[in-house]
Amino acid sequence: MLEVLILTVGIYSCFRFVRGTRGAPVVTGFLVVLLALVLVSFLLKLKVLQYLLSAFTAYFVLAVLVIFQPELRRMLAELGNLPLFATAHEQRENIEVIIQTVERLAEVRIGALLAIEQSIQLQEAVESGILVDCEATPEMLETIFFPNNAIHDGGVIIKGDRIAYAACIFPLTQRQDLSKSLGTRHRAAIGLSEETDAVVVAVSEENGAISHAYKGQLVRNVTLEELRSFLTSVLVVPTRSRNWGWLRSWVSRAKATPADLPKPADAPAAAATTSSAK
Repeated sequence: MLEVLILTVGIYSCFRFVRGTRGAPVVTGFLVVLLALVLVSFLLKLKVLQYLLSAFTAYFVLAVLVIFQPELRRMLAELGNLPLFATAHEQRENIEVIIQTVERLAEVRIGALLAIEQSIQLQEAVESGILVDCEATPEMLETIFFPNNAIHDGGVIIKGDRIAYAACIFPLTQRQDLSKSLGTRHRAAIGLSEETDAVVVAVSEENGAISHAYKGQLVRNVTLEELRSFLTSVLVVPTRSRNWGWLRSWVSRAKATPADLPKPADAPAAAATTSSAK
């Protein structure tokens, strides 16, 4: 069962990695020819062809490395940018880039839509986008959203400290309880936050108001300090808790004694404390 699970995850990951890459047609055609040759050799019992196919396995691995060299390099770079490997200091620096960008755009009333990717890949949730893959800086983001720029329409996807895609069309929310005055940019922010765990920041083109959306909830007209506090609470604290919180929890349970456990009378107080903290 463990072997089947490992093979399933490995094959699925390979298919997801190959899909949409430039080498996908090459691999698809190669696999079709290879499977056809294997099937014919086994049905007709062609021993020499079977031997040649088995000896070709080592060269197949080398061919994959050559064909998918750009994709493999990008995958390793994205692996290094995962929150698991990012320190709190680096994450706070990424947040400051967002804060500075929003501040500049709000002052001159330039509309913007920024989606910060977390565990769910956003490329599967958007309909289109232009690959950018550059370092996320306030100057670069301000240039992208400049009205005369060819890719200023749509949203930007940020992965760690890099701008992944620009001119992305985010899915619009289907909620009917929203105000009629809510524009397409804010509806797209809500829609993407409903389908993914991304944090979306929007700047209004009309009045320069700053808003953020997370888990389908839109908060409008926030200050820069409120935005910084919100981004820190979502992007920094939970990541650190995910990485090491399970270990602290396990150690606490191992050290706990019956006297340390909360009594039934303390349960309402604990629930009230949790509710107030939320």
